[in-house]
Amino acid sequence: MSAAGRGSIAILGTALAGLGHAGGATEQEIIARASVQAVARSGLKMQDIDGIITSSLTSPWWVMRMAEYLGIRPRFSDSTMFGGSSFIADLKIAAMAIAAGECDNVLICYGSTPRSVPSSSRINQMRAELDPQPYEHPYKPFNPVSSYALAAARHMHQYGTTRRQLAEVAVAARQWAQLNPEAFSRGPLSVDDVLGAKMISDPLTVRDCCLVTDGAGAFVVTSAKRARDLHRQPAYVLGTGHAHWHRQISCMPDVTVTPAVDSGKAAFAQAGLTPSDIDVVQLYDAFTINPILFLEDLGFCKKGEGGAFIEGGRIGPGGDFPLNTNGGGLSFGHPGMYSIFLVIEAVTQLRREAGERQVAGADVALVHGNGGVLSSQATAILSNHL
Repeated sequence: MSAAGRGSIAILGTALAGLGHAGGATEQEIIARASVQAVARSGLKMQDIDGIITSSLTSPWWVMRMAEYLGIRPRFSDSTMFGGSSFIADLKIAAMAIAAGECDNVLICYGSTPRSVPSSSRINQMRAELDPQPYEHPYKPFNPVSSYALAAARHMHQYGTTRRQLAEVAVAARQWAQLNPEAFSRGPLSVDDVLGAKMISDPLTVRDCCLVTDGAGAFVVTSAKRARDLHRQPAYVLGTGHAHWHRQISCMPDVTVTPAVDSGKAAFAQAGLTPSDIDVVQLYDAFTINPILFLEDLGFCKKGEGGAFIEGGRIGPGGDFPLNTNGGGLSFGHPGMYSIFLVIEAVTQLRREAGERQVAGADVALVHGNGGVLSSQATAILSNHL
């Protein structure tokens, strides 16, 4: 039995499907399209897949549905749902399963169609009402936006972060999206456009909020040793970390400090690296405040300095800190739980397959997923070499 330590697993094939508007296809169908392509690009056949990890916003039995639909009879399966951070947290689960000898090749997949099938959004609303947050639900906040607006307002008050700095996050994401033909929103966007857009929950306008799109993604994980014989360029998982401290925002000890403090520390420790070793960063940007908080909590800058850190085009194309290079949840797409797309974009960059948006010298990438209302945080560090 091997240990689930640094570089023990690697990502093989990746694939996307049904982006933007799935054109009437179900989420099951677009997940299957992505999964079939990801497996084929891994040098494997579907019968070689003996582990599957997936979860859904709309079905508690999703892993059984997808295994059945794909014709997989897994030796290992998992459907633990941590919200948007799930598919980065799943890397740790896959590593432990492979190290324990429970399986050899794990398919991690996800998809959703909230844009073309609004009923999925209604299901989510019903689930929220069946599982109310007792300290918040009586006041009927417009969640999740109101919770993130609270974090943004507190950060602005406590550290002097400005609305223009928040808007720069959205503008940089759009500039990356304009280099990505698969991105949903590619039109011009200025800081003034963001500031002048419809207010959703003060201080966040609609352009501070992620898109609502369809989309599916999938990737295959195997042991690092086996990966070298299967793929020309495995993406090695050097370190992972996962942490959660709260479920509802009112139970968060400090709305400007997230559990990314712990997940990042664990990922860097396992990888044996520091923030200065990272070449490209993919952060879950459901709202413009998110990257600012995560950059601070992951150690790229000090607490309170995130707004200044991203100013002046630093995180956009041509800047010295490439962030969310596919356009992120703000401009690329956001079909519910977004973190699978962070992993796929990081692997695309590490393999030099990103076309116009390719970051020169991208050898080490950090991906970070967020679930709930800054609740579940998962971090992973990937590299094209051990």
